[in-house]
Amino acid sequence: MHHRGLHDVTDQTPSDVTAHGTQRIKIFDTTLRDGEQSPGFTMNAAQKVLFAHALEELGVDVIEAGFPNSSPADFGAVQSIAREIRHASICALARCHPADIDACGSALQGAAAPRIHVFISTSPLHRQHKLNMSEDQVIEHAVMGVTRARSHVDDVEFSAEDALRTEPEFLVRVFDAAIEAGARTLNVPDTVGYTTPSEIRALFEYLRANVKGADGVVFSAHCHNDLGLAVANSLAAIEGGARQVECTINGIGERAGNAAMEELAMALKVRPGYYGADTRLDTTKLLATSRLLSRITGIQVQRNKAIVGLNAFAHESGIHQHGMLKNRGTYEIMRPQDVGWEDSQLVLGRHSGRAAVANRLRALGYVLEEGQLDQVIAEAKALTHTQHVITDTDLQRLVEGEHVGPGWRIAGMGLSDNAGTTHARVDLSDPDGRHVVQSADGDGPVAALFAALAHATKVDFVLESYEVHSMGVGNDARGEANLSARVNGELMSGQGTSRDVLEASAIAWLDVANRLLRERQPLRVAASA
Repeated sequence: MHHRGLHDVTDQTPSDVTAHGTQRIKIFDTTLRDGEQSPGFTMNAAQKVLFAHALEELGVDVIEAGFPNSSPADFGAVQSIAREIRHASICALARCHPADIDACGSALQGAAAPRIHVFISTSPLHRQHKLNMSEDQVIEHAVMGVTRARSHVDDVEFSAEDALRTEPEFLVRVFDAAIEAGARTLNVPDTVGYTTPSEIRALFEYLRANVKGADGVVFSAHCHNDLGLAVANSLAAIEGGARQVECTINGIGERAGNAAMEELAMALKVRPGYYGADTRLDTTKLLATSRLLSRITGIQVQRNKAIVGLNAFAHESGIHQHGMLKNRGTYEIMRPQDVGWEDSQLVLGRHSGRAAVANRLRALGYVLEEGQLDQVIAEAKALTHTQHVITDTDLQRLVEGEHVGPGWRIAGMGLSDNAGTTHARVDLSDPDGRHVVQSADGDGPVAALFAALAHATKVDFVLESYEVHSMGVGNDARGEANLSARVNGELMSGQGTSRDVLEASAIAWLDVANRLLRERQPLRVAASA
């Protein structure tokens, strides 16, 4: 089948084309509205403002800051964001109800580039069971909504909720009326994640061919991920003529979420010859923005999440590691630095090969004979029966015996609760073998434990991410903790395993502290024959 690339679309204007001659796609971020209203992701006003600044630095075109008439808190958050953000359009959502729209107008006062986003359901299912309206009544309310929004701002977006289950002919009628009333952007939401790439591309082509005044407005896609197709459907909508995509960081949103901004942006960047399109995002800030959202909400992305997951640029398979050591292009289609990672990781585990272990040992300063290398590899493989990965500390211990140079070790720890505050006590062995006991309080066991470790070691750092996993089953079950921290601009990671997840967390924290110590006091290098 012939692929009609975006270079074949004829409604381009100079302002729509990037310096590289590709079509520019506007990024409409709805993390603070659609994403924030989903279970588990609620943010307070200060957190919303903080995240809006991060989105502005990322280069998002439009930030949907909230639904002002839904609550005083949402109104206040939108108002604060509108006053502080100067380099992105700030958008507020409203039903086609006068009170909703007027609340948007009030909240957006002082915004550098305000937008009101009005919506009404259009599908027969919604018309009958949600609105109890006829087609003409829906159009009447849509016109009223756009007209009233235009009395507050010049930039109005209109959404036909559940558009992908709406009769295409009726969508044309609604959009014709919305344009006539003054809408500049027409959003075509796949509200329940029902469509497929071929269907949504065909619908956008149909709408652009049949809506009166289509060349004078921006068509937008808003895809949900109920069938795991949100990003694929958004890309197909771009092929069909969409010039704005509505998405969220980490793909958060109602139910299974929205299209993930980081995946969409990198698909366009990695495949410019296919899509002929790009965004104005600074993609090197994608990882930092993703991790900020995780810190605010307390919800981490899964390890295998594209672009921003811990495994996105990590390789354990021996075959893959061997290829990466020869040429990273063998198993990576983008540079980790392009999205904010410092580099790829060759993770040593059960599936790692000889080349990767030898390479890591050389990086640690060890040059071993073949027999020594064989023994270290065999012992490292044996460790994978009780832990997922082999750390640098593990390799050092295998090469040098139990003495791995100076480092902090856990001798004991205890936790107790008192009136809602957790008290942590740690007993550590310092690099010289002396015992150090320290205590601290925190909002929870992890916070208290990390604070006590910081007091004891006099080492402190800000966590970028922290997560725990279970390993194995039954009597062999263990906890694995992984954390990363930024120290003097450098991202450092730590890992720990134990039958107790809190002890595993402490070991992971000390792993980072010991790495910092070893940088100042390098390990002795084993002599080679």
